[in-house]
Amino acid sequence: MNKRVLITGAAGFLGSHLCDKFINEGDFVIGMDNLITGDLKNIEHLFKNPDFDFYHHDVSKFVHVAGDLDYILHFASPASPIDYLKIPIQTLKVGSLGTHNLLGLAKEKNARIMIASTSEIYGDPLVHPQTEEYYGNVNTIGPRGVYDEAKRFQESITMAYHRFHGVETRIARIFNTYGPRMRLNDGRVIPAFMGQALRGEDLTVFGDGSQTRSFCYVDDEIDGLFKLLISDYAYPINIGNPNEITILQFAEEIIKLTGTNQKIIYKPLPTDDPLQRQPDITKAKEILNWEPKISRSKGMKRTFEYFKNLTSEELLKSEHKDFSNHIRK
Repeated sequence: MNKRVLITGAAGFLGSHLCDKFINEGDFVIGMDNLITGDLKNIEHLFKNPDFDFYHHDVSKFVHVAGDLDYILHFASPASPIDYLKIPIQTLKVGSLGTHNLLGLAKEKNARIMIASTSEIYGDPLVHPQTEEYYGNVNTIGPRGVYDEAKRFQESITMAYHRFHGVETRIARIFNTYGPRMRLNDGRVIPAFMGQALRGEDLTVFGDGSQTRSFCYVDDEIDGLFKLLISDYAYPINIGNPNEITILQFAEEIIKLTGTNQKIIYKPLPTDDPLQRQPDITKAKEILNWEPKISRSKGMKRTFEYFKNLTSEELLKSEHKDFSNHIRK
């Protein structure tokens, strides 16, 4: 039977792709976003769809949705350092107050809720690769702590609602994800490198570039998230690609992909920047029968094509479209 699904952070990168996924499944989707980092262009193609509705709302405030709900997917949060360092209080509030509000809604509606946790709960890990059993190494008072601790609290309150109230919960620990609809200026490494390449600038590597990341293409990520949602597993599961690469190697890949001849320049490593990031996805393989399928070379080509199109005059003009008729307050 068709489901009614609430997706918070619906105008963001992952949230908009989740909206597409559930619309394609034949479900009715209620998107919710305060647009502090989201962009309505990501979901404008859904506005005329009778199975999609959008509410401009901050989930840190009381959340009301009329009618039944089957699933709630809480993906509202700034997700890049450039954002959560700029709006630290809002980041903490959406992870705490926002999660509390949505767990209360899930309890009221008898709905299953999935929260978007993150690999950042592992901090700068002392265990490699990171398994779900690892408790993490996080600086609670460092500049990144506003995001890391918001997500750690989010997991704790979610499990409290699961154990105390019997709410059906799912916790996705999301590792670095990339693909179309990322913001070119969001500060994360893939749009940063691709933006620099498109502008003819040198690529900026922080530290000596030996720090590692593991990048998962968005289509694979959405597939993993969906499989987790419909599973019977209530505890955290890593959803990411275990194919690890150093930032320096990745910069060289971007130069090769873009056909540019930019140099690589080095700047000091930001405070508490993780030196290693690689998911252990044993649980995802065994419990969800999921693992990434799209190679980095293929995913990067698709992503670069998206960013190249973003620089065209036609798409730049689309930033000024009026979406007011499609927004519910």
